[in-house]
Amino acid sequence: MASSSATNPTSASPASPMRSEFKNAPSTPAVQLGSNVTKRLSSELMTLMMSESPGISAFPVGDDLTKWTGTLTGPSGTVYDQLTFKISLNFPSNYPFNPPIVKFESPCYHPNVDTHGNICLDILKEKWSAVLSVQTVLISVQSLFGEPNNDSPLNVEAADLWDNEPEFKIRLLQTYKPISD
Repeated sequence: MASSSATNPTSASPASPMRSEFKNAPSTPAVQLGSNVTKRLSSELMTLMMSESPGISAFPVGDDLTKWTGTLTGPSGTVYDQLTFKISLNFPSNYPFNPPIVKFESPCYHPNVDTHGNICLDILKEKWSAVLSVQTVLISVQSLFGEPNNDSPLNVEAADLWDNEPEFKIRLLQTYKPISD
């Protein structure tokens, strides 16, 4: 892509399918924003790959940098210890100015997770900030395994059972499905 035809659309060869796309492409902030989103997500992917945060992973699905899949493993000392859950992250076109949509794709019995995998976490809603990263989001969701917000439950039954660890663990294991590749 470093060739002159990639940077100068008028010098593209006639057989190039991109010639007309470049010539007619509007020069709008939305085009630049897409490039910035790609750069930001690429950078965050590299940071995440180089990090040593235990129990979290995420990566793009195929070539689409706006759709990621990942896993979260429950921290030791919690009822989720060694249980691994599949999650999805979908990034809006105006990321990082708006948060990604993060959902559990495997069943997760938790006070702040509903039966559809939606997560109640303030940094994914009103407390979102463009300085937050994918790694921060994953660590924050993982931290819910040990410290749920029972004042704002999506799963009231799980919130009610939370203080009864043996009963909670039984219900958790009844709904848990190990991830299969």
